Amino acid sequence: MKLQSYINGQWVEGTDAGTEVFNAINGESVCTVSSTGVDFNDAVRFAREKGGPALRKMTFHERANALKALGKHLMEKKEDFYRVSAWTGATRADSWIDIEGGVSTMFTYSSLVRRELPNETFLVEDDAQILSREGTFIGRHILTPKEGVAVHINAFNFPCWGMLEKIAPSLAAGMPVIVKPATASSYLTEVMVKEIIASGILPEGSIQLICGGVGNLLDLLNEQDVVTFTGSASTGQKLRTHPNIVANSIPFTMEADSLNCAILGATVEPGSPEFDLYVKEVAREMTVKAGQKCTAIRRAIIPRNRVDAVTEALKARLSKTVIGDPSVEGVRMGALVGRSQVADVWDKVEQLKQSCELVHGGSEDFEIVGGNLETGAFFPTTLLYSDKPMETDVPHGVEAFGPVSTLMAYDDIDQAIAIAKLGKGSLAGSIVTADNLEARELVLGCASYHGRLHILNEACAKESTGHGSPLPTLVHGGPGRAGGGEELGGLRAVKHYMQRTAIQGNPTTLTAITNEFNPGSEQIKDDVHPFRKYFEDVQIGETLITHRRTVTEADIVNFGCLSGDHFYAHFDEIAAKDSLFGKRVAHGYFVLSAAAGMFVEPSPGPVQLNYGLENLRFIEPVGIGDTIQVRLTCKRKIKKDRRNPEDEPNGVIVWDVEVINQDNTPVAVYNILTMVVRRED
Repeated sequence: MKLQSYINGQWVEGTDAGTEVFNAINGESVCTVSSTGVDFNDAVRFAREKGGPALRKMTFHERANALKALGKHLMEKKEDFYRVSAWTGATRADSWIDIEGGVSTMFTYSSLVRRELPNETFLVEDDAQILSREGTFIGRHILTPKEGVAVHINAFNFPCWGMLEKIAPSLAAGMPVIVKPATASSYLTEVMVKEIIASGILPEGSIQLICGGVGNLLDLLNEQDVVTFTGSASTGQKLRTHPNIVANSIPFTMEADSLNCAILGATVEPGSPEFDLYVKEVAREMTVKAGQKCTAIRRAIIPRNRVDAVTEALKARLSKTVIGDPSVEGVRMGALVGRSQVADVWDKVEQLKQSCELVHGGSEDFEIVGGNLETGAFFPTTLLYSDKPMETDVPHGVEAFGPVSTLMAYDDIDQAIAIAKLGKGSLAGSIVTADNLEARELVLGCASYHGRLHILNEACAKESTGHGSPLPTLVHGGPGRAGGGEELGGLRAVKHYMQRTAIQGNPTTLTAITNEFNPGSEQIKDDVHPFRKYFEDVQIGETLITHRRTVTEADIVNFGCLSGDHFYAHFDEIAAKDSLFGKRVAHGYFVLSAAAGMFVEPSPGPVQLNYGLENLRFIEPVGIGDTIQVRLTCKRKIKKDRRNPEDEPNGVIVWDVEVINQDNTPVAVYNILTMVVRRED
């Protein structure tokens, strides 16, 4: 079988024999992979001319809904993916991370985008900046989708998750993608992309696939394109310095394999829950995906007086790990992705043995259950020990990308931190301790060298996602050897595929551009109360100026009795006089309540409910005898999707609220959000 690439709206095969790829369990041929003869210029053109314009016409919410629909479709087909994933040597649990974990990332981004971003094709960021004395010249920041293509070059270890965690924020931002999976497991990526294309959910040109080499693809990119890479540090460095990437300042994000560590706190005693958690976590990271994870624990940093206890506990646990064909009951660890990977890991273990002592495994004489030891790609769990890790660079620079880890002894906390830093930058580190002060010292000492730190103890163990689990809402990346980039991280990842532009001008002009009311912008007055209007009828900048109300002592007393808030500044004349207020003042929340009473139209109408309150600031105190008035202005409108067909269509209107006193001085400013009925569907 010859794998196909999806280019220019068509499935195409390479024109030469290609590279043969084998089943990791039994060594049988799976397919050949080649991109020879593929016109990469067609791929780039198709993305720019077809996929990009279609995605940019969609709003954030429409793109997010497409991701959600695609995720549901892929989940319906998941058993097809599990069947093929087994050929890579993965167990069912390993494949769950790759397949369902990847789809879950899509669901997370769909939800995050619909919740946090407007139903617009662009994003307005931060508050308005007043740039002139009279306020007629202001500045804002907007983000618009880049008008190029995102090229995602992925590693072999997660052929599904590695693709999905990148395309989700790319597509959400409005940028088409070209996916290039690693050859060794590209057959699984191809199966999933075929389902994505067959679903018809994404606009044509949104996603293309290259199975094989990238040819001259990088030469065809320009300043509007983006490249992301996951894989080895050496390959990443070559790509990062590609002449065209450098010449056009093309954004390049790199997430490279790193020598991640797990530190056992000095206060942890053998037999304690934290000791057992540490042993379990190190063993799990060695055996999940047969150790083929960019986040796997390669260096287990332990107190010198715990070396024997940890070594014996790990050896006992690893000895119970049954290796073999994942389809056989009882097998807990599968194979590496291929025979070439096996040879590479053996070579790295030999290098590690030059400065470290072998304490478990590390021999080609081991047993498997099912599969074929001669033609398959199996490797034994292997544990080494470095007695003086500060005196050798080898275990901090050589990574055996398999079920291999090295124990390292430390004498005090400062030395543990120093050893962790010898990795020269890591994606993830774990700290296992029940002592919060010890955890604080280790975190603050190690943070600058890590993209993520996982603090584990008995209190969070049941719900912890573990050392090696990147999460969509948190940054995945790390400094130095780990690549110096950031993936995921919630909306940060979406914004990576967008251009941030500062715009400057008159407030009214910027309101027209951004669809968001700006300070100093022209206000629209209407005789009809805005709460009597449907969502479509309310205009950005539409403003209601309320009647005035004078605050009395009775207001303060009644509100205090109703709320139970008898703070001295509201009730104690002498104490209030000596306070920074200099007098008795009204409750801040009374001011909000009074303001609501002034701008709310009480009769039934299109406004369904108050959805929330944001950015509240009390600017000046309101005393007895002060008179307040409210300005209510439509700041922003967010069209909401119906969750159920029978639901009434609606949207959220964000109102800018300013409460002023008799001197026209603001006393409170905030935003309120109301849910308002829409006429249209």
